[in-house]
Amino acid sequence: MNIRKTLYGLLAGVSILFILYALITNYIVDPGATDFLSHKTGLKRALHLPVWLNVMYVHVAFACIAMASGLLNFSNRFFAASRKLHRVNGYIYFVSVLVVVVTSGYMAPYATGGKISSMGFNVLNIIWPVMTIVALVQIKKKQINRHRNWMIRSYAFCFTNMLIHLITFLFHQGFGLVYATSYIIGVYSSIVLLLFIPNVIIRAIGMRS
Repeated sequence: MNIRKTLYGLLAGVSILFILYALITNYIVDPGATDFLSHKTGLKRALHLPVWLNVMYVHVAFACIAMASGLLNFSNRFFAASRKLHRVNGYIYFVSVLVVVVTSGYMAPYATGGKISSMGFNVLNIIWPVMTIVALVQIKKKQINRHRNWMIRSYAFCFTNMLIHLITFLFHQGFGLVYATSYIIGVYSSIVLLLFIPNVIIRAIGMRS
């Protein structure tokens, strides 16, 4: 039980900090995404900035909602207080994931690193909703442990952006690779890690399917 509390505390801290970082960066510090867009070179599609920015704002907002609602539903206290609210919040998470995936699908063709990165994002946009749907199906079947395990797998993808930028920073600043190449590595490394790490966590907390 202690390991679950420790992991939840760590998860809560990272999630809250990242939500604050995303909101402050994208809506206050750099609402025009000037720094991020500066790395997008050689685009084969014309980027209509006002439209792209509005889609990005929606994308970031719902990504933060998904992260917050998912975190809340992992709380045993919240579940014990009201199963109805837990269920409603679960649907909020589900809808938020779908909005994030749809908006990501719009932005994928403009991804830093070109077509290779776009393909990676398209893969992510398939994996994440599928995992979330599986989690929903499991709870409909009253398979609580399986539902929780698939929610852990789904929730991991809330950290896609954070992981991509951390890996990109490592390869760009640490190893001196060009930014676009580092970003491509970040995208595909994130897919592998986000598929692997949740299973390690599931085993660590003793949640069996």
